[in-house]
Amino acid sequence: MNKCKLKGFKDFLKEEEGMGTVEIILIIVVLIGLVIIFKNQLRSLVESVFEKITSDSNTVMS
Repeated sequence: MNKCKLKGFKDFLKEEEGMGTVEIILIIVVLIGLVIIFKNQLRSLVESVFEKITSDSNTVMS
């Protein structure tokens, strides 16, 4: 039983179906690029969301 678990762990380490480092780096680069491109729109969206949260929380607190 112990050998079976060890063999399964070795097979898991040799498996190559997962995401590689290159794919993860490419995804991060694309996300950073999108943030840079849409920086102004994202900033205005976040500001409006926080303004809405602030105004609604003031209403609840009153």
